[in-house]
Amino acid sequence: MASIQKTAKGYRAQVFVRGQRDSAMFRTRREAEAWAAVREVELRAMVAAPLSDRHTLAQAIERYVEEVLPSKRGARREGIALQAMQRQPSFPTGEKMGSLTPAMFAAWRDARLGQVAAGTVIREFGLLSSVLEVARREWGWLASNPLREVRKPRAPDHREVVITRQQVRMMLESMGYRPRGPVRSVSQAVAVCFLVALRSGMRAGELCGLTWDRVAEDHCELPVTKTTPRDVPLTSKAVRLVEKMRGFDPDLVFGIKAASLDALFRKHRNRAGLEGFTFHDSRHTAATWLARRLDVLDLCRMFGWANPKQALAYYNPSASSIAALLNATPHGRTPARGRPR
Repeated sequence: MASIQKTAKGYRAQVFVRGQRDSAMFRTRREAEAWAAVREVELRAMVAAPLSDRHTLAQAIERYVEEVLPSKRGARREGIALQAMQRQPSFPTGEKMGSLTPAMFAAWRDARLGQVAAGTVIREFGLLSSVLEVARREWGWLASNPLREVRKPRAPDHREVVITRQQVRMMLESMGYRPRGPVRSVSQAVAVCFLVALRSGMRAGELCGLTWDRVAEDHCELPVTKTTPRDVPLTSKAVRLVEKMRGFDPDLVFGIKAASLDALFRKHRNRAGLEGFTFHDSRHTAATWLARRLDVLDLCRMFGWANPKQALAYYNPSASSIAALLNATPHGRTPARGRPR
């Protein structure tokens, strides 16, 4: 029902229909009454309509950001991605939830594939699907998820980059690493972090989030990871490298944020005149080195892989290195030269 109130600036019309409220200011009472009559009819029609016709995709994303994202570890990153998604010309931001179709999302997919890599589109699919599934299951805004009917882009081939020892040496030189003496700069901290990654397979986020209270005598405890919590065993060399960081930061072992680590690593890689690898490739490299010394199940436990097949994606030896192992001894393997200790 509507109410009209006189104010110092004119007349305020308020309309309230079954939980839906709206108001507006007008110069005369007649204008206020006319607006209230029309708006009341609109609100009654809105209330009678199904939820899927009352809300837009933009509203679903807004509610998801407010209610669901705060409980997720990647809340900030996913929030930024959802905001950017809505600015894309091909994205059906203003469409009513009930009007969304697979064809709309297929058109958006095709437009995005002309702008970014397939891996980026696949990640956006996953994020958007989460929004639509919550809207369907918990809010009743959808009868079905139209994104399920859209073909995902083909996943890119898994990276098979193993950082060479020459590249490691050049990176350490660019970052000013000194085998002896304390760590005195952020660049040197990045160098030590890189070396520990090569000997443990820990991800950048895991290394940057590692605190001193999670460092044991021969392993690190990772309660928060990309997958499941795990303990990572350390080689004797890795233990000495971690100890080099004592005194650099009171809480964090390496005293670096993940974003800074990535930026500094790329900076020194370019300064060294290198290309073709990222910090994350240290995980591939570590898996390739350590696979020569560990049973596949132990390797999976160390790297946090639930499926042993993932070891095949990360273990990237050359044919020559496998041949060397085959010819080393008639009954077993001998330790490869230069492996982490």
